[in-house]
Amino acid sequence: MGKVTGFQEYDRVAPTREEAATRVKHYGEFLNELPAQELNNQAARCMDCGVPFCQSGCPLGNVIPEFNDAVYQGKWELAANILLSTNNFPEFTGRICPAPCESACVLGINRPPVSIEEIEKHIIEIAFEKGFIKAKAPLIRTGKKVAVIGSGPAGLAAAAQLNKVGHEVTVFERDDAPGGLLRYGIPDFKLQKNVVDRRIDLMKEEGIIFRCNANVGENVEIGTLLRDFNAVVLAGGSTIPRDLPIPGRSAKGVHFAMDFLKQQNKRVANRAVEVEDIMATGKNVIVIGGGDTGSDCIGTSNRHGAKSVTQFEIMPMPPQARNEHMPWPNYPMLLKNTSSHEEGAQRAWSVNTKNFIADENGNLKALKVVDVEWEIDANGRPVTFKEVAGTERDLPCELVLLAMGFLHPQKEGLIEKLGVELDNRGNVKASEHTYQTNIAKIFAAGDVRRGQSLVVWAISEGREAARKVDEYLMGTTKLASKDAVAYA
Repeated sequence: MGKVTGFQEYDRVAPTREEAATRVKHYGEFLNELPAQELNNQAARCMDCGVPFCQSGCPLGNVIPEFNDAVYQGKWELAANILLSTNNFPEFTGRICPAPCESACVLGINRPPVSIEEIEKHIIEIAFEKGFIKAKAPLIRTGKKVAVIGSGPAGLAAAAQLNKVGHEVTVFERDDAPGGLLRYGIPDFKLQKNVVDRRIDLMKEEGIIFRCNANVGENVEIGTLLRDFNAVVLAGGSTIPRDLPIPGRSAKGVHFAMDFLKQQNKRVANRAVEVEDIMATGKNVIVIGGGDTGSDCIGTSNRHGAKSVTQFEIMPMPPQARNEHMPWPNYPMLLKNTSSHEEGAQRAWSVNTKNFIADENGNLKALKVVDVEWEIDANGRPVTFKEVAGTERDLPCELVLLAMGFLHPQKEGLIEKLGVELDNRGNVKASEHTYQTNIAKIFAAGDVRRGQSLVVWAISEGREAARKVDEYLMGTTKLASKDAVAYA
């Protein structure tokens, strides 16, 4: 650790942001960099806690105290090497990860935790700026070919790791550009796509092949895939959204959140939107769902110039601080105010949607809702609810965005034609130890296997699956697990 008394001397400081009134006029990132001295101070807050719970809180097992110490010492190349030993894409996690490591930070027991995520982002950006990040193609190829289906964070991580040990990797992506969720699920104001392109270009230099507009099972034959590749990694994500099948669902103006977000990302990239536009301009917008996707819909709607934006959730409002049901170092489900909420949105909890109301032309004009009251069990979990009498009302709206999460991967096409087994939630069934499906050469990683989760879990899954694929192909593996990390 850098400074023994740092955690006592320095407070947590976040980077400044562009004012909400001006940032809603563009789609670029709006966080400013921390000054060099302030970054040094933030790294110095990492205390000599003995047992670094932050590392167990991180699904990747990032070696956090060591890279904080390197930052404090100004040893940027060392910091980058430590960080990259466990995380292939710190430029992604440093922007969009909810930072479970910070929730597990020992300093966070009674003070604001160390700014781990922000330090992580600065390490990788400074490493790129100083030229430490270069393409490193393997010196020797094994002659084994691996197909990775899906180019989201799990697929990219698996591809990077498998390529590192010399396998010939081809990534199949059904969209027109690689990145998956990173490209078409996360708004540009949170993750600019030049950051994604920079990493994809580096991976191409290292020898990874990307095939876009390649929908395996449709325009890429399953038989060809199984014949030409020694192993296949399914990393297509959890793509079927949770619907709200109530009266009036067919009204024009009710859309899934991801359809809305994907369109806007295409517009920002000057790519063709080949379906009917979903725009919030001049409309009363209601976002149903209280998670990050819902927050992204708020930020995008405000940038469209929505007349009003309201977000509500059927669950009760989360607490603002840990309670007896969320002890440290467990990840707490707390009230989250995002940058999109700062830009303008009304919020409500414990609200149930009864039906969508359309006009005579079938266009959405209102939403019938009612307040609900939850019964809470002994563990602090809401279990059942009942409607509050006299609270039923109609809310005017012309656009509703359903952001209630995802159920499972798409089964039609690839998964059905492969014949892989599914678990009781509809995800691809694969061992959590081997990541192998019921078909020996087919593996699964990320949301397609574990269900909807965090980007950091997707990267972890991709890395761990790559180890097992390498072991399957070679009988052993040179890839270190997150529990046995070695760095330069």
